[in-house]
Amino acid sequence: MDTGRQSTTPLSRPELQDLHRKAAAIRRHLIEMLYSGGSGHPGGCMSAVEILTALYFREMKIRPDEPEWPLRDRFVLSKGHAAPLLYAVLAEAGFFPLDWLKSFQQNGTRLQKHLDMHKIPGAEVSTGSLAQGLSVAAGMALADRIDKLDRYVYVLIGDGESQEGQIWEAALSAAQFKLDRLIVFLDQNRLQVDGWVDEINSLEPLAEKWKAFRWHVSEIDGHDFHQIIAALEEARTQRGAPHLILAHTTKGKGISFMEDRFEWHSKALSEEQYFNALSELDKAETRIGAES
Repeated sequence: MDTGRQSTTPLSRPELQDLHRKAAAIRRHLIEMLYSGGSGHPGGCMSAVEILTALYFREMKIRPDEPEWPLRDRFVLSKGHAAPLLYAVLAEAGFFPLDWLKSFQQNGTRLQKHLDMHKIPGAEVSTGSLAQGLSVAAGMALADRIDKLDRYVYVLIGDGESQEGQIWEAALSAAQFKLDRLIVFLDQNRLQVDGWVDEINSLEPLAEKWKAFRWHVSEIDGHDFHQIIAALEEARTQRGAPHLILAHTTKGKGISFMEDRFEWHSKALSEEQYFNALSELDKAETRIGAES
């Protein structure tokens, strides 16, 4: 059975609560994986949880029990260091057993620090070298047009990643070919490995740049499910240009001591931090349950 491509009806309260519960479960998987694995990139994983939750549990046309289904929508994680996030989402969606998450970065694991598409059901592209994912996704969307396939290619890129020239080469090509079934989320959490993006190599005015590259652009709160889904619905009604959804997010979202701290771009959790993070997630899940 395939899922995704919901109606344009606004999210009902039960639907919204279900998405919040999924996001909470994914954050918990992330903390468990990053602690047991001894390293990873928690900040940039946490900032994009709601985006991937909306895609995989509501919007994308997929069949977790048939990962190679020819008519599936496809997702490309261009910011490949956020691989643990995609692992958590794919496992929660049923592409592979949740038990696999315990093997993150262990000897012989399928779940490496960066994606290997040959080892992970549901992973469309091996990524890790920044900026390459958008080029691959543009090629996918162009091939789908040639093959007359009714499906979308979704991409997640980062703002630090957007300092790479290849992002802008791919943006030019996608606009030239009018790839209107290419939808890109830019996770603008404003931080990269060694500080604030604006202080290292500012991208502003970012939305105006993408518009000048002839993309359809919208700006949203990247942690608000209503806004994420509305932006996706709007993008799918527009023709003749690729789509950029500029998502304003918080690095390390959901864990207070990680939020807006560049050192959590890549850092292992101590035992104390691990239990503190789980305590915060417990409280967040209790609030979700009380609101449902």
